[in-house]
Amino acid sequence: MPTHTRRKTSLRGFTLVELLVVIAIIGVLVALLLPAVQAAREAARRAQCQNTLKQIGLAVLNYASAHADELPVGGVTNGPCCGTRSHESWSIQILPYLELQNLYDRYNFDLYNIHVDNQPVLQTLVPAYLCPSDEETDQLERPESGPGSGIEMARGSYRANTGRCGDPIQGWWDSPGQTNNLDPSWAGPFHAIGKPRRGNGYPNATFVSSLRQITDGLSNTLFFGEMTSKATNSDKRALIAATPRRRTFWAYTYTSYNKSCVVPQTRTLLVDYGRCVQVDGPGGSNPCKRAWGAIHPGGLHFAFGDGSVRFIQTSIDMQIFAGMATMAGEELTNVGF
Repeated sequence: MPTHTRRKTSLRGFTLVELLVVIAIIGVLVALLLPAVQAAREAARRAQCQNTLKQIGLAVLNYASAHADELPVGGVTNGPCCGTRSHESWSIQILPYLELQNLYDRYNFDLYNIHVDNQPVLQTLVPAYLCPSDEETDQLERPESGPGSGIEMARGSYRANTGRCGDPIQGWWDSPGQTNNLDPSWAGPFHAIGKPRRGNGYPNATFVSSLRQITDGLSNTLFFGEMTSKATNSDKRALIAATPRRRTFWAYTYTSYNKSCVVPQTRTLLVDYGRCVQVDGPGGSNPCKRAWGAIHPGGLHFAFGDGSVRFIQTSIDMQIFAGMATMAGEELTNVGF
């Protein structure tokens, strides 16, 4: 009988050199694609952040339409800075116009801001006040200062513009008793510190602003902007002890925690409060407490009085930027951004 010899076949595998080449190629592809994926994700977050800010701007305009063109006050206080009890602010007053009537109804306007009955509102995470690019927004934190420094509160991403605060900073609009050295023409749309429903409030409390007072033009006047504090240190635990407590808290009405002004110093557009403080400048840390910043590359969003939202680069001329903060300063603001 014929005999058949079975041919031996051997499966040839990758050599070590070939395997290393394949791994290297994969690594190069990942290195090329990952930045593109991250950029696409940030572009989507940035678009959502812009839309969120636009909704806040429209909510304020709807509030004004229902209140004879009057804007919500920047805040309500019982006395001068610092440590006195505050009450409501712009962010609480416009809740019904953000379809958050239920949350608005839970806030007791006859009580001060950090009263135990109002703390559940202060601790409520509100997506309408959060930019998706911000970090750790789902965590409650304690503010650095003020009567609420021992209370955990929900974060925010946006602040109201109180106006220009000068350079060097000689006062600020977010607290009565600190405005004596400020030029009245520097006032912004939310500079007003109103009086509480109960009690006489602070004698120097100012009246609310009206859209009619914005003679610089609604399209030229900043209403709201981004303010976050990025954790730039790889060891976030070390950084948390130093800077993030100066972040924005949407419902904490004490001084500058949901309000900022424009100090014409370039360091006030750094996203990290700690970095801003490290850059020496007039006024010490006060300009940094009332600064602006976002994690978006190159700039940040601002809502203007006409309801538009624009992306302003951090390289903007600071005098032009300061002019945008006033509502009747008659500065030239239509160039440079």
